[in-house]
Amino acid sequence: MPAHTLTPVIVLDRVTFTWPDGTTALAEVSGSFGSGRTGLVGRNGSGKSTLLRLISGELTPSAGHIARTADAAYLPQRLTLDVDRPVADLLGVGETLRALRAIESGDADPRHFDAVGSDWDIEARAHAALAEAGLAPDMLDRSVGQLSGGEAVLTAIAGIRLRGASIALLDEPTNNLDREARARLHDMVRSWRGALVVVSHDTSLLKLMDDTAELYANELSVFGGPYSEWRAWLDAEQGAARDAERAARQAVRREKRQRIEAETTISRRAAMGRKAQLEKRVPPIVAGNLKRAAEVSAGKLRGEKADREAAAREALDQAERRVRDDDVVKIDLPDPGVPAGRRIATLGDGSRSWVIQGPERVALIGPNGAGKTTLLEKLVGVGSAVRNSGVDAPTQVVRNSGVDAQSQADSPGIPGESPGADAEFRSCARAELHTDRVGYLPQRVDGLDDAASVLQNVAPSAPNVTMVELRNRLARFLIRGAAVERPVGTLSGGERFRVALARLMLADPPPQLLVFDEPTNNLDLDTVDQLVDAIAAYRGAVLVVSHDDAFLERIGVDLVLELDRDGRLSEH
Repeated sequence: MPAHTLTPVIVLDRVTFTWPDGTTALAEVSGSFGSGRTGLVGRNGSGKSTLLRLISGELTPSAGHIARTADAAYLPQRLTLDVDRPVADLLGVGETLRALRAIESGDADPRHFDAVGSDWDIEARAHAALAEAGLAPDMLDRSVGQLSGGEAVLTAIAGIRLRGASIALLDEPTNNLDREARARLHDMVRSWRGALVVVSHDTSLLKLMDDTAELYANELSVFGGPYSEWRAWLDAEQGAARDAERAARQAVRREKRQRIEAETTISRRAAMGRKAQLEKRVPPIVAGNLKRAAEVSAGKLRGEKADREAAAREALDQAERRVRDDDVVKIDLPDPGVPAGRRIATLGDGSRSWVIQGPERVALIGPNGAGKTTLLEKLVGVGSAVRNSGVDAPTQVVRNSGVDAQSQADSPGIPGESPGADAEFRSCARAELHTDRVGYLPQRVDGLDDAASVLQNVAPSAPNVTMVELRNRLARFLIRGAAVERPVGTLSGGERFRVALARLMLADPPPQLLVFDEPTNNLDLDTVDQLVDAIAAYRGAVLVVSHDDAFLERIGVDLVLELDRDGRLSEH
């Protein structure tokens, strides 16, 4: 593998981390990250987020050591914020700014001068950071609750840049960002100064990286190039590995065949020798010498053939270890029996309407805050019993004590109101179902009971399926053995998504309409491939909200509807 050549700023030495319940998340991971931009990839559950938390210092290794050349600024996958705090605090300059303004108002307390230090231009730089995040300067003194989730994420990233962090760690920063916000993030990354490690499944973001690191089976390897080049190298390497495995397997069969042929020849010669001795065609002393010579020759031949076969088997073992025998999620969607012309749902805005029917694939796009999630919730009936939803449709409430920025991604964060409330008030968009068989997967998978096991979460969606069969079906989602008894709260984001997806897919009778809200946010790239294949084979209707253009293109969207911030729908 082509190695990176940038100076290491993070070095991992046999790092192990075990959760309090005894589950080992990482085992003796060693490697390093360079001073440039690195994209960190790997399957869900491989430990990427845990590794970032360890590097940042949020978690402490159970064993091993992590060395950094500087402190690391960390953006978690879920950004939890106090909605009442000023945006300046989210930027990380609140204390400095307040001290500066106190000095400007005549307060000569030495503590204020200590807080300001040399940052006398902090307000101008903060305004520039807000502009980078797409916000107006007057947002500096307003509350975090007035930001959308996407704006909050961009502001937090802009704050990391503003503070000049030498090492920055970003965990899935594009989750729930709309197209405009993603473009702003890409611009930030292109001009990033300092070391940057980004965990992401967003291939467009990964293309901007200098290096690509993969965490696979507790091994951290770094490739000197962006994701596309690493993917091409890995595909070629695995192709060569499979060719080597086939050649090694053929060699084992050949050596085994030759060993059997040699044994046959030895047996035939021994039988001829015994016959000659019985018939006394040679003197006994000569026969004895011939027998001993034959035994020596046979032993030598057996040893040579056994050694050659053993060497061939060892070569096969080595070749097999090079080939990745990765399990993949096998998602089989049942046939919902929807005729091509069957009306499934209607979306409209008062001036025009669009009917989703049969096996159509419809994408709903638009900027964050437009109310896309609210429209989906109207459609499926959040707060009421959505039959066969697979995931309980949650009514998400933003509380004054704090808010998870992900829950606000598609709506303004107004304290005390449910996300999307403002968009719903303004929106003239309408949605109506023509079937009660709906599978709904919201952004945050909040319908799962964290304290309950995987099996306890999934079983109610398939009441007529035996526990044995349910375990077999869960295995197709890579949830096997003792894993079905694990509390859902201990799972990674991707693993939680698989549990939610299992609930959706195991519903009986199967849904006639699948509704997905940003389904690729928590999936690794291989699982996205499986989801694309499953949707392609599904014979019902699909309605999906996504900012991932590559995903929408792959599922073969028939109709794209755009919802603007005034609640108007238009055909894109």
